[in-house]
Amino acid sequence: MELRIDRQAMVPVVQQIVDGLASWIRQSEVPPATRLPSVRQMARLNLLSQSSVIEACERLVAQGILASRPGSGFCVAAAAPATPHAWELPGLEGAELMQRGCTDSLSGELMLGYGGLPESWRETDDLSYAIRQVARTDMAGLFNYSTPLGLLPLRQQILKRLKPLNIEADENRVLTTAGASQGLDLIVRTLFRPGDCVVVENPGFSHLFDLLRLHGIQMLEVPRTAQGPDTQALERVLITHRPRALFINSFHHNPTGSCMTPVVAQRVLELSKTHGVLVIEDDVYADFHNAPGTRLAALDDDARVIYVGSFSKTLSSSLRVGFVVASAELIARLAEVKMISSMGGSRFCESVLASLLANGAYRKLVQRQRQRLNVDRAAALQVLEDADWEVFGKPAGGLFIWARSPMSDYAQLRTHAQRFGVLLSSPTAFSPTGETNDWQRINVAYACDPRARRFFQATALNRPKTF
Repeated sequence: MELRIDRQAMVPVVQQIVDGLASWIRQSEVPPATRLPSVRQMARLNLLSQSSVIEACERLVAQGILASRPGSGFCVAAAAPATPHAWELPGLEGAELMQRGCTDSLSGELMLGYGGLPESWRETDDLSYAIRQVARTDMAGLFNYSTPLGLLPLRQQILKRLKPLNIEADENRVLTTAGASQGLDLIVRTLFRPGDCVVVENPGFSHLFDLLRLHGIQMLEVPRTAQGPDTQALERVLITHRPRALFINSFHHNPTGSCMTPVVAQRVLELSKTHGVLVIEDDVYADFHNAPGTRLAALDDDARVIYVGSFSKTLSSSLRVGFVVASAELIARLAEVKMISSMGGSRFCESVLASLLANGAYRKLVQRQRQRLNVDRAAALQVLEDADWEVFGKPAGGLFIWARSPMSDYAQLRTHAQRFGVLLSSPTAFSPTGETNDWQRINVAYACDPRARRFFQATALNRPKTF
């Protein structure tokens, strides 16, 4: 049983063993109760330590894939657990709402289109220190809600981080939220009513589409180009339908990874002023950006732009903190809805983040993440080029690559991916109307995983396929 362990990969060796065993059981259709080779045999054949093999097998026992027989080693469990696949979750971006790492599915597949960083990338030392510090110095933070606008020291730190982006605001124009998702929800609840029309990008963020549907908001599509939204199409939509607002990703757009150019940003803001349209600028991937860039909120001089940010993508999806920057009047309204709907945010989470921002640990963390993403992105783009995949815009930063396989049939591509232990996003996940497309969101932090590499290489045109 050859497990093909890659010791240069970012994925821990134990997790590679878990993935390899799960893939072997699935691909070989191993019958229940089949006994595995001994731990000693598997370790010797794959040049592994016995302790690593034992830990991997115990994880598979916990997942219900293997069973342990005292004195007899491990065997395949009587029945494999049902796994919710990405394409079986209508309207969801793969495992976006499962909030797991890409290898945390029950059968160990790699979720290639996942929306966050891998669990193995998380750095715990600085976070653990900040948590201990808050527990020692701010006992109220362990038991109480935060203030309606959010913890003042945190809002002050957020304002400092916005200054390099040329976004000017004061403490009364910043509202903290439980991630960007709550920020968007508060905006939709406060500003729109069922039947209102808003403009969204296509392709775009499926969670936003689900949120707007939930509130009965009608969506008007504008194509996303490599330079930002198609401004000519946007102008036609604004003239014809007179929508209330435009939702837009400024940098490292989800899912294409593209960034808005300064020319497009200027034109979008001109159109919003001419047609009286609010702009909700979603910039949750701002800290993954490698260079300065033009934000709509920095160009805005009449509080028409509502700016949404988050620390969940970079720091922790459990320690959820985001923020909204808008006019003082709107922030007061959003704060009221926030208190009614959730009784305020977590003072503890906000205190931990404020500490990380103040001592410089967060700044150093995102610098390391950007460097690591830059290396993986370059490698992923090369792998895709070698495999004849078409890439949209070749992003220079962020998490995502939007690419299309030479295999045009999605069902065939999905089956092909499964053979390598890879899960793909739903072909309808990124369309506001559920329209099918043949592009895939690829998270660069996972694209260099050995399973992903083998999958890409096997899809290349005029290349012998090996399974």
